[in-house]
Amino acid sequence: MKCPYCESENIKTLETRDSTDNAVRRRKECIDCGRRFTTYEYVETIELMVRKKDGRLERFDLNKIIRGLQKACEKRSISMEQIRELAEHVRQDLAKIGKEEVSSQEIGDLVMKYLKNLDRIAYIRFASVYRRFEEPDDFKRVLLEVKK
Repeated sequence: MKCPYCESENIKTLETRDSTDNAVRRRKECIDCGRRFTTYEYVETIELMVRKKDGRLERFDLNKIIRGLQKACEKRSISMEQIRELAEHVRQDLAKIGKEEVSSQEIGDLVMKYLKNLDRIAYIRFASVYRRFEEPDDFKRVLLEVKK
């Protein structure tokens, strides 16, 4: 690091403390010119990208999961808190995978895994859209899945 005023590399840290936004705030002083300045240290996060079925790539959006869950859980006794919690579990699982890019199918599979334990009717509703049901037999297969 160089002093922003004189470009000297002769710098000492006077104070370090946590700041907002998960940053570390450091108060520094240049030994050569005596001027003080503040730096912030952030954890670099890589934005998760989602590969759609048609090949497009877009940013991961937790709100899309929440909206899909809201539709599937409509008129069910599932709170917004439970929906947000489920979506957060999915986000955490994706972060643990450690990849920069995931498929929309991986996301849908994770949502279904958690939704099956939360509410079986919502699970069937979500599955009908996610798996693009076209025939009544599609529902039969999922009903058998749910009974397990």
